[in-house]
Amino acid sequence: MRITLIALALILAGCITTRSPHLSDPHAQADAAADNVQLAMAYMQQGNLTRAKEKLDRALHEDPMNPNVHSVYALFYERVDDQKSAENEFHEAMRLAPQDPGQLNFYGVYLCRQHRVDEGVTAMLKVANNPLYRTPEAAYTNIGVCLLTAHRDDEAESAFHRALAAKPDFAEGAYQLADLQLAHGKALEAREAVERFLGKYNPTPELLMVGLQASRKLGDSRAVAQYAKTLRTDFPESDQARALRADPQLNPG
Repeated sequence: MRITLIALALILAGCITTRSPHLSDPHAQADAAADNVQLAMAYMQQGNLTRAKEKLDRALHEDPMNPNVHSVYALFYERVDDQKSAENEFHEAMRLAPQDPGQLNFYGVYLCRQHRVDEGVTAMLKVANNPLYRTPEAAYTNIGVCLLTAHRDDEAESAFHRALAAKPDFAEGAYQLADLQLAHGKALEAREAVERFLGKYNPTPELLMVGLQASRKLGDSRAVAQYAKTLRTDFPESDQARALRADPQLNPG
């Protein structure tokens, strides 16, 4: 069961661009800070924490009132196991953007990673119920994944259903629901969840793999072959297609 970071993805959505701004212009400074935040995230994903901190320090100098700078600084401090500083940075981000439910969602995800499940769920429920938040499906999915870490699977399943009720074409919610059902031995329900989604919306490799695994549990070799063919054809470079090539148990030939 994978831990999603949808909140972070939404906060940092956009492309990294390169500029040579006139830093006396506050708008240019804000743009430069946003670029440096995204570069810092890229360095953190690569494990280069030294360069990440350099970019965050620069972003903080350029735009100290930008809540996203503080949120990503919090993530940096979490990575280096300085949880007190991480907490302080999250609170600063929320102080700077009290009307931005995305910052609270991001903090809720952090609380869940710190095994503070009840606090995290409470924070993200506030986000999901906030009419200003445009992606409640993300909050409900994060709630479900958070509950899974505490083995509260029935509540998690309910949260995934709520995510899909908010946005039926939300592939991550569909995947999490089907994967949970499969983990509980409900292969038929899992496959039905996959097929219900694929009947209306575009496939993802994660959903196709759950459909394949559920079909194997059900002894449906024809469906296994069809899921495998779609994975190989439409997502040849995905982790799931590579797993097919590497594992004879998954590969129907």
